[in-house]
Amino acid sequence: MQKLYSGNEAIARGAYESGVKLASAYPGTPSTEILETMVQYSEIISEWAPNEKVALDVAIGGAYAGVRSIAVMKHVGLNVAADAFFYVSMTGIEGGLVIVNADDPDMHSSQNEQDNRRYAKFARVPCLEPSDSQEAKDMVGAAFEISERFDTPVLLRITTRIAHSHTLIELGERPAEADDDTPLTYRIDRTKYVMVPGNARKRHPIIEERIKELSQFAEDFAYNLVEMGSAELGIVTNGITYQYAQEVFPRASFLRLGMTYPLPPALIRDFAAKVDRLVVIEELDPFLEEEIRLMGIPVEGKSIFPIVGELDAGVVRDCATQAGLHPPSPTASPPPIPPLPMRPPLLCPGCPHRGVFHITNKLKVVVNGDIGCYTLGFLPPLSALHTCGCMGASIGVAHGANKAGAKQKNVAVIGDSTFFHTGMPALLNTAYNKSDTVTIILDNRTTAMTGHQENPATGFTLSGKPTFEVDFEALSRALGIEHVSTVDAYDLEEVETALRAALDVDGPAVVIAKRACALLPVARKDWMPIEINPEQCNGCGLCFKIGCPAIVRSEEKDAKTDRFLAEIDPLLCTGCEICAQVCPRDAIYFRDEMEIK
Repeated sequence: MQKLYSGNEAIARGAYESGVKLASAYPGTPSTEILETMVQYSEIISEWAPNEKVALDVAIGGAYAGVRSIAVMKHVGLNVAADAFFYVSMTGIEGGLVIVNADDPDMHSSQNEQDNRRYAKFARVPCLEPSDSQEAKDMVGAAFEISERFDTPVLLRITTRIAHSHTLIELGERPAEADDDTPLTYRIDRTKYVMVPGNARKRHPIIEERIKELSQFAEDFAYNLVEMGSAELGIVTNGITYQYAQEVFPRASFLRLGMTYPLPPALIRDFAAKVDRLVVIEELDPFLEEEIRLMGIPVEGKSIFPIVGELDAGVVRDCATQAGLHPPSPTASPPPIPPLPMRPPLLCPGCPHRGVFHITNKLKVVVNGDIGCYTLGFLPPLSALHTCGCMGASIGVAHGANKAGAKQKNVAVIGDSTFFHTGMPALLNTAYNKSDTVTIILDNRTTAMTGHQENPATGFTLSGKPTFEVDFEALSRALGIEHVSTVDAYDLEEVETALRAALDVDGPAVVIAKRACALLPVARKDWMPIEINPEQCNGCGLCFKIGCPAIVRSEEKDAKTDRFLAEIDPLLCTGCEICAQVCPRDAIYFRDEMEIK
């Protein structure tokens, strides 16, 4: 039976059909939907982990115990999981282990666009790359077979377009499982699995030999595809770029590599010998180009195609035309499409982070940001963030600025899920080293930016089962912070009072700004739009400075000031009342209150 699946859904299905028993991940676009789909298969134990290293360690534990296990993360997540990635390459496994890694060319939802094929080579781990959803599903099974045959973890690398594009796939079945409930017998092998230096020195030559064997295996790998067309041009490509290149060069010869590390040298030499001009088309780094050039084979690539951003058929065609690889279009070019109006990302109407940033602006503190919805607070008109680097960086950066002697007091803002991810060690550091900083934990009761996933503060697991809720106050005190307070993020007076008190503390302090994300069902049920009384509004514009999309400029002007009045879009307003607290003329309130006044 065929179904239309995204690459992410197909990978989840591939895990199911491959007999995976254990899956762990930290949500991150563009990989999030893999675990959200996988949890629907009851045969697989699927979990959200606090961060990607924990997720990979969990999957490694499952593989050590002898069951097929999978860890899922976006590209920057592999930075967090790098220690685990490298040690499991050294140890090998018992049951198969696959790490699904989603790179994000053009940074649709990321702070960089690193090419994680580099990680595969660095750690001596084979890397597979599908070109559509069918291959995404099938390569999961192929990856587990390679993992178990060669005693190695396998990196399954996808990109945003593979993750989110839909193509037809053929559904298969999950292999039959034994009926008995006999517990697994854990195989003890201390020489192989205990990576003290003496054991690690013995393992290193083994993984180098393994890569040589994998290179030979790659020569006949089923997903390395040769398609001979015209001998004038030979194109080596991989992943989604294969689709673009085929569209632009329908008559060229193609070597589409499904295993991009290690490469099959004999296959590449044979293909290169059959074409007059060899070109690599790949997104981001010249990874394949460099590897082929190291074989002594003349090849072109990044001298023609960009090293940054995302490719598509148009980019490939334009670059190829400029390089003389593709003839100019014989027909007149269509008129250029006028640019669409800019639509910058904004905090949602009713976002509980908005009021916190209004107060930090009012108090003129330096705000060190982090990765999450609240990152959008850096945009005008709030313009509230002054640094933002990676998950968990805000607290450490604020501490470092304080220790460097910065005149202004630094504030760190970090979300609930991000605090669990990498914020806890950083907060411990502020207590241990007696930092004079304030950390604001923005607890919106979910992992919001990636689509409302559960985390240790929500009280539920990925599968929806009830679990404990972390008490942020108790946790902060346990980490050594003495001054801790919790406020309602919608109550600006309470937020300001708590933040002023925290700033006055001689030492580290924590303010927990708690209010559910406005898009959660628990919050949506209480939505009640508020209005602006045009008779009281004088167009001062203060309400515009909180950056709420529900507040728009009216066509009506104030008679005295000749300034445009504000009005509220009732279809967007959630009734959070942050604007009402900002308004100096008490012109904003609920309809029934307006009638009373």
